[in-house]
Amino acid sequence: MTSPQPRPNVAEIPPYVAGKPPTVRPGMTSYKLSSNENPYPPLPGVVEAVRAGVEAMNRYPDMGSVALYEALASTFEVPTDHLSVATGSVGLIYQLVQAFCAPGDEVVFAWRSFEAYPIAVTAAAATAVKVPVLPDGRHDLDAMAAAVTDRTKVVLVCTPNNPTGPAVTQAELDAFLAKVPPHVLVVVDEAYLEFVRMADPVDGLATYRVRDNVVLTRTFSKAYGLAGFRVGYAVAPAPIAAALRAVSLPFGVSTVAQLAAIASLERRAELLERVDALVAERTRVVAGLREAGWDVPDAQGNFVWFELGDRTADFAAAADEAGIVVRPFAGEGARVSIGETEANDRLVQVAAAFS
Repeated sequence: MTSPQPRPNVAEIPPYVAGKPPTVRPGMTSYKLSSNENPYPPLPGVVEAVRAGVEAMNRYPDMGSVALYEALASTFEVPTDHLSVATGSVGLIYQLVQAFCAPGDEVVFAWRSFEAYPIAVTAAAATAVKVPVLPDGRHDLDAMAAAVTDRTKVVLVCTPNNPTGPAVTQAELDAFLAKVPPHVLVVVDEAYLEFVRMADPVDGLATYRVRDNVVLTRTFSKAYGLAGFRVGYAVAPAPIAAALRAVSLPFGVSTVAQLAAIASLERRAELLERVDALVAERTRVVAGLREAGWDVPDAQGNFVWFELGDRTADFAAAADEAGIVVRPFAGEGARVSIGETEANDRLVQVAAAFS
């Protein structure tokens, strides 16, 4: 007699490696640059909105997230039935694969890209088809289109790409979509949308409005600074959004998360000023790194990527000694978030010494 056993694919699920907290060093302020978090505190008024939700913690959240759906619909000028909310954009990725893939179906995505993609695919017993990014960290959209087969059900396009940084242009996305069969779902993962500053940026909303097979996934964790509350949203044609809501976890988005997201949308102008400041810091950091001799990829998120290969662990250790913790990917490179000014200065100093 044997004990109960999970499905075989469960044993194959790769672990998610979260960014480490900073090492406490006496006499030194340490900084966490490992999780692409927003370094700013909550916007004025958001804490007050959350406090009202805390006082009702004995009650279940609004399972329909009615007020949040209305706020999103008003802000982005989309129908409420074209929306689905979940515990961050990562929750939506899991739901999309669950809703659209049977065991053995294929999901195509760039690699390296968001670490949760192969986890979500394997958890659904689907098959991950990883297409290497180009040497400059960009998606190889031609190769991704060529990788689509009659078994492909979903394609994931992460723009800007986490962790390498570059974003897809609208012309590139349009050309790619023209090659993808209309029955294949194309997920445009826009977790870092607000940080993009480039020529011909993707207009996700305009794209979804003319494509029946496109869904956008977005989050309040990055630009909005609500990483601790776990709330994201998808914009998609009504049938796709309905499928997402059908497989969603009941009461998944907490009351405080809903209230914080609504309050943040109401203060979007202030939020975007903070994003502009982070983008300015990103520009300064990239310039400093390139002056120090680093050929870092185009950075369109709130982070920079170091191609390091087998020097990755040494770089992470050097950063840790300087009081900043980064996110290493063993044998490949390190992703470093744009954080507080002092933390960014230390990063440039460490990188200059390391190069």
